[in-house]
Amino acid sequence: MRIGELARRTNVSERSLRYYEQQGMLSAERTPGGHREYPEAAVDRVIRIQELFAAGLCSEKIVQLLPCMRDTDGKPSARATPRLVAELTAERVRIDRMIADLVRSRDTLDEVIEAARLP
Repeated sequence: MRIGELARRTNVSERSLRYYEQQGMLSAERTPGGHREYPEAAVDRVIRIQELFAAGLCSEKIVQLLPCMRDTDGKPSARATPRLVAELTAERVRIDRMIADLVRSRDTLDEVIEAARLP
């Protein structure tokens, strides 16, 4: 499929798809005319990339992680290294801290809202 169709099917901009390719997260064959041609599996790959970005991972980490994942089910493959597991565990700890900070901020905001409602 061409880049426009992949963009439409994944709701990701063509610019983002080109970036994913430039970063090594996505690959495409080229037609004789120079157009990108993506395999059907690229849909799952792009969805997986979007999920990883949404989880707070940077593109550098995603590039390391993608070869260790199966696109069809998203589960780890046998290629995950102990170092990558350690890095991802640290990333999860970072995300947990961010969540805790957000919960504290929300609780403080709730207190301010409640105090403002009192007569």
